[in-house]
Amino acid sequence: MILNESYTLSNGVGIPKLGLGTWFIDDDKAAQAVRDAVGIGYRNIDTAQAYGNERGVGEGVRAGGIARDELFVSSKLAAEIKNYDDAVAAIDESLVTLGLDHIDLMLIHSPQPWADFRGGDYAEGNRQAWKALEEAYQAGRLRAIGVSNFQRRDVENILSACTVAPQVNQLLVHAGNTPVELMAYCEEKGVLVEAYSPIAHGEILKNPDVRAMADQYSVTIPQLCIRYTLQLGTVSLPKTADPEHMRSNAEVDFVISEDDMATLRGMHARDYGENSAFPVYSGT
Repeated sequence: MILNESYTLSNGVGIPKLGLGTWFIDDDKAAQAVRDAVGIGYRNIDTAQAYGNERGVGEGVRAGGIARDELFVSSKLAAEIKNYDDAVAAIDESLVTLGLDHIDLMLIHSPQPWADFRGGDYAEGNRQAWKALEEAYQAGRLRAIGVSNFQRRDVENILSACTVAPQVNQLLVHAGNTPVELMAYCEEKGVLVEAYSPIAHGEILKNPDVRAMADQYSVTIPQLCIRYTLQLGTVSLPKTADPEHMRSNAEVDFVISEDDMATLRGMHARDYGENSAFPVYSGT
């Protein structure tokens, strides 16, 4: 069962292959969502400072009835933080808000602030934020560190100055948006890719080609999409607060054929109107 499977990061830390994404889950609902997920068997919980639900996620982790060392909790440094002092303070704040003595994985949420996404040059700011992550990692407060939404040049910037290389790059990955070259580069550098929004926030449910393929495997579209990202070798992080969806999302013990994987890899994003822009689709 996929909930019992894990990858090993470059530093030897294990990370469950399937996790619970918590984006857009309100803070007052996050604790119950995490408790439900843990009860179903999830051991990988993903949050971020920007989600505004670290308090609820931490409460759910503490109340889940599972030993802390059996859970893998990730958070992300806010995209706007591009200097060392603010990064140090923000890491401390996440630990306090979560109510945990360590975080299993902490990422820089974006190489640019959201208001300037894919815009200006924040290379120095990212190096400063990374230094803060490295120090917290070396102090044992973070078990692994990484980045999110980083393109190759952004990863190269960190690698050029780091003492600890990124172990993870969390990216938008789904059928219709598969950054094959970037994923291959990350693999070459020993950086595990996590796939957020593997179901494209549900917009992919409207795609008749994906629906037809799911029907061939007698699975749901979300199950097909999650399985696709898993077979790409990524950690899959579907978001839901619905326990039934959590269960269904974990029922992915089938194999997509090589031909169908190639079809999904080569699929282009359709026009979903107001949902076409980042972070649902990135315009491929």
